[in-house]
Amino acid sequence: MDEILERGVEEIIEQDHLKKRLKNGDILRVKLGIDPTAKDLHLGHTVVLRKLRQFQDAGHQAVFIIGDFTALIGDPSGRSDLRPVLTPEQIRENLKNYLKEAGKVIDLKKAEVKYNSEWLGSQGPGFIMELASKFTVARMLERDDFQKRIKNDQDVGVLEIMYPILQGYDSVAVKADVELGGTDQKFNLLMGRKVQKRYGQPEQDIITMPLIEGLDGVNKMSKSLGNYVGLSDSPANMFGKIMSLPDGLMVKYFTLLTDVPPEEIEQLKKERKDLGTIPARSPKEWKERLAYELVRMYHGEKEAQQAQKEFSNVFSKGELPEDIQEFSGAGRSILDFMADNNLTESRSEAKRLIEQKAVKVNSTSVTDWGHELSKGDIIQVGPRKFAKVA
Repeated sequence: MDEILERGVEEIIEQDHLKKRLKNGDILRVKLGIDPTAKDLHLGHTVVLRKLRQFQDAGHQAVFIIGDFTALIGDPSGRSDLRPVLTPEQIRENLKNYLKEAGKVIDLKKAEVKYNSEWLGSQGPGFIMELASKFTVARMLERDDFQKRIKNDQDVGVLEIMYPILQGYDSVAVKADVELGGTDQKFNLLMGRKVQKRYGQPEQDIITMPLIEGLDGVNKMSKSLGNYVGLSDSPANMFGKIMSLPDGLMVKYFTLLTDVPPEEIEQLKKERKDLGTIPARSPKEWKERLAYELVRMYHGEKEAQQAQKEFSNVFSKGELPEDIQEFSGAGRSILDFMADNNLTESRSEAKRLIEQKAVKVNSTSVTDWGHELSKGDIIQVGPRKFAKVA
């Protein structure tokens, strides 16, 4: 119970009620919903997924909702502008990896997996009108995100106003006892309580968890910002990304993303506080511990050992990775080679990295987009990506 209610928890509503139900041995239906707005899950998503797994391990029923209907609208939480509308085709494409990656954290065989189009997309306009009639625009516009936009003379979409109500109805559809979410989801989670009350159900308890900053150490982890660590990242890439983490985030990452014992995290806190003393581990050693643990969790022990060895060889000894993927490209430009083989997210990113001298061919930086490649050339993009020209 202490692990569920304390580790990585920001706020609980209603804490006394939830604690009483847990002490009574009630089997709770614990809901977590994620909209498939991108193709992959990252470590930021695992904060709430891991809390859902803790409930599973304690014998409760996990209800994992994929918001394929609500993704059509887009969650306004934390947004300073209108979110681009996704098409059904984009959502289907994004869905392909979601269950596979969520299954690295929760036990999908024991979870109820639901798609909210099952109830939101099948009842017609009469249902939406009936649901909307139970709430007022004034109450919906109370949320901070909307107030900031209104003050800045920015648009608030009618569909965005509907989003919390539709997400809230998910709790009615699955009869949730508890709902999990990040701190940015608090308004939506509270709306779930209100929708349940309107439909004569007991109000769910709520647990919110902190948001994880990305590798830049400033912004929330996000694929669009490029500061994320994806669950589909290769072991070597995941290890290398974690090694670039700002020192100040190590405690938060250990606490929210791993099962490392609290005593070890307390030791790290003490060392971070007493920076003038001689630490048991250097920041680099702590980061290696974190990187190893995360790679082990999502790829396995053997892969973690190999990733640590490769990192040491490449970054400490200046050697090349043992296994470099090959792509055909002799006679082609470095720009085309990078963009066509997914070494960057886009051609514009490839151009930017070349201009910043972050791309090397055979250990020498190149600044010409049209640099012609030869068979056997070794391409390095940034500190972690390597490719060979076949």
